[in-house]
This record gives sequence, C-alpha cells and structure tokens, in this order.
Amino acid sequence: MTEKVWFITGTSRGFGREWAIAALDRGDRVAATARDTSTLDDLVARYGDRILPIELDVVDREADFAAVQKAAEHFGRLDIVINNAGYGHFGFIEEVTEKEARDQFDTNVFGALWVTQAALPFLRAQGSGHIIQVSSLGGVMAYPNLGIYNASKWALEAMSQSLAQEVGSFGVTVTLVEPAGFSTDWGGASAVTSAGLPDYEAAHEAAAATRKTRVAVQGDPRASAEAILRLVDLDEPPLRVFFGTRPLPTATTEYASRLAEWEKWNELSVLAQGEPA
Repeated sequence: MTEKVWFITGTSRGFGREWAIAALDRGDRVAATARDTSTLDDLVARYGDRILPIELDVVDREADFAAVQKAAEHFGRLDIVINNAGYGHFGFIEEVTEKEARDQFDTNVFGALWVTQAALPFLRAQGSGHIIQVSSLGGVMAYPNLGIYNASKWALEAMSQSLAQEVGSFGVTVTLVEPAGFSTDWGGASAVTSAGLPDYEAAHEAAAATRKTRVAVQGDPRASAEAILRLVDLDEPPLRVFFGTRPLPTATTEYASRLAEWEKWNELSVLAQGEPA
C-alpha cells in the first residue's frame, strides 16, 4: 500500500491524536496541528520526520492557509485532510451569549471551512484527495442544552454535502464522520458552558439526567483507529458514516418521526402552494 500524507487538525488529544498515531504506526506521514505543539513532543520523539507538528488555531483563516501550504510543500502532496478541531458548548439557547455563539461557529464551522478551502487547490491539482469532516450524532439530531453546538454541526453537514457534489469531478471525496459517546474530553475540560438562567434550573436538571443516560457507555477513541484507516483506504468512501453503536438506531427513530410528521401535515404543505390536497 502506498503511504499516504495526512493533515489533521486538533491532534493534541482525542480522535485527532489517536488517528495520527494510527497513520504513523502503519508508515504514513502526518502534518499534525495543535494550538500547543508541545503536546506532540512524544510523537515527534517516536516517529521523527514522518510527523510535522504545526501550531495552529483554526479560527485564524490566514494561519490555516499557511499551515496547509506548509504541509503540502513539506511532504510534496496531501492525501487526507481531517477537520477534527472542535469543542462542545453547553447552554440553553436563551443563555448563549453572542460571543459564545460566534466562538462556537468560528471553530466548528469556519475553522473547517478555511482548512477545506486551503486544501482544495492542492487536491484538485493532483486529481485526488479525501476530506474528512468530524461531525457528530449531534449533526443529525438536536438536544436541549446543546443547541448552538448542534447548530454548528448541522451547518458543517450541509456545507460538506454541497462540497461533495462540487468536487467529485476533480477526484476529491468527502466524508462526514458522525461519532457519538466517545471519551474524547469533548464534554470535559475542552467544553464551554454558558451561565445558566434561574428559570431554566429544572429544565437543566432534566436535560442533565437524560444526557447521563444517553452517554452512560462511551467508546474508546483508540478503538476508532481501525475504522478510520479502513475508511481512508476505500476507493469509494461514503458521504456519511456513524462511529459507534448508538447512532444508527437513534437516527432511524428520529428520521421515522420526521417523515411521519411531514406526512401528517402534508395537507398544510399543499395548501401553502395554493392547490387542493
């Protein structure tokens, strides 16, 4: 198998780190970005010049373009671009401040957009490449206390679906990886929580209890390494793939509910067009 060159954002921990290690272990080369590249010192010591650490905060568009160019020039090509950098935000919609909302979108949506835009000229020129956007089960579902996070992932989903249709003729593929329930620190130290409003106290307690049940069993990010390697080696990768056992039954129920509701109210839908049902 020909070695591949990866560009992965958010490699200090979680999926990004585990996937970088998996790629390096099999002999691939990795441009690994992190806001603090000292978190990658152990990987540099272990893998030498097959890993290129790049200091990067993805909210900086100019820095994103510079980082992608640096990686492409250093390794001579880019095969896999993974937009993994992101974080969770907890807060009811009324509680989320303007800055918190903008910060969430700056990282989860615009960061992925800038890196994607930076990488595409290189991928188009070589006539190949695979862009992987790390979304979430929260990119197809929406939960209380996660509204602004869900909104950012829904935006990433729509953007990526359009992108896949736009770049397919250039030999570039796009995949949305939609995990759920992994121990990635997404809901821990890396998360942001809005200041609560007293009127929502009971609702917060109910949402917390429901979430505790929902994430009672979490997967190990290290276990996802085999799946990501198989995904990037596919000749025709999927546009969407769940990671974990919970997403498919959850999404099946959700979409059945949506279809039933649309069908129930189809008379109104037709009425809106001015035609009899």
